[in-house]
Amino acid sequence: MTDAVETSLAFDVTEASRTRSPLWMVSQEPLLNDLVSYLDKIKEALQSNPNLSCHMQFSRSHIRQCRAAFDRMIRRGEESLHRLCELLCDTYIGQYQLQSVVIGEVPTTGERFTLNQPISRQDLYSTIDLDLGNRQLRKLQYFDGQNWVFPNLVANVVEYQPTEPNEEGIHKVISRIKAEEELWNKVVDEIFGLDTLVKRDKQLRHLSKYVKDVFGIKIVVGSSEDAELLHADLQSREWSAAELATVGLERSVGSARLQFLETKNYLHEGGKESGWEALKSVVVWSGRLFEIQVQPLGNFWREREHLTRESHTGFKSRREQVRDQVSEHEPLFRFYQNLLKWLFQNLEGQIPKFPGVTVSVVD
Repeated sequence: MTDAVETSLAFDVTEASRTRSPLWMVSQEPLLNDLVSYLDKIKEALQSNPNLSCHMQFSRSHIRQCRAAFDRMIRRGEESLHRLCELLCDTYIGQYQLQSVVIGEVPTTGERFTLNQPISRQDLYSTIDLDLGNRQLRKLQYFDGQNWVFPNLVANVVEYQPTEPNEEGIHKVISRIKAEEELWNKVVDEIFGLDTLVKRDKQLRHLSKYVKDVFGIKIVVGSSEDAELLHADLQSREWSAAELATVGLERSVGSARLQFLETKNYLHEGGKESGWEALKSVVVWSGRLFEIQVQPLGNFWREREHLTRESHTGFKSRREQVRDQVSEHEPLFRFYQNLLKWLFQNLEGQIPKFPGVTVSVVD
């Protein structure tokens, strides 16, 4: 006889507050934290006892609340992201202009193109980045030689571009967020310790269990030496109350400076095998987690050229190949990917299945 465990999304608040999900450092939304922690606990139980019979029950109203919490996470995170970008620009650049950069793909031919369009500060704060990119593409139709088709979104970022030279040699500051589906894939990666399973990292750091690169900033400078100098200044920089007031914040311990949690140096000999170079850091600012990259200009343009061609698809494809390999040995991994996609994107669709696990939805 197998053990039976019936679970639901009715959590004990005290217990939930003691458990931090991989999303905690990105979003302090209790509902999201509880949901991911719950899934993590079920995964541990199923892995430790293959004969376990488990019933996972979800409430439609609860999932709607989680969905709303996710949207709040994105909006609040993006607002903090743009405030930090403005603060960095005010500190190191001076005058700048905003531009939406969208990379689209023709679905029938695979051909890619880049669309640049100036945007206002009002546009930036009134529309989430993903909607901003899709809105730009909806204005276009592309003739593939036979038919007019609507392009698909590959990537979109917001660029803060200096209108005149600056002492730090900064060419642009770029903000970006992870697409929703990739975010949830990364949550599953972290729940299962994907990088550990495939031994991609020789030494795991203390933040390995957290999703760290949902909200990202790239600062493009002239050279590797410029990158090192700017990175050092970022580590020691403190902002005054007057400087923070310009981006609508009060001065506090959390907003006065960047708290660096980890840094990886991919400059010079430390660059990745792909040729990508940058100083990449994980920081906390104003209570939120960000990834900051400081990258030399030449390497940035090579990265942008590859993205416009095929490297982005190639990277995602390689990452998916790794996930496919893991799911062959750990079918629960693929089940969790399907489960999160079902919960957040298509709750009316077919319920994912896994041996020994039943999933139901109640009103």
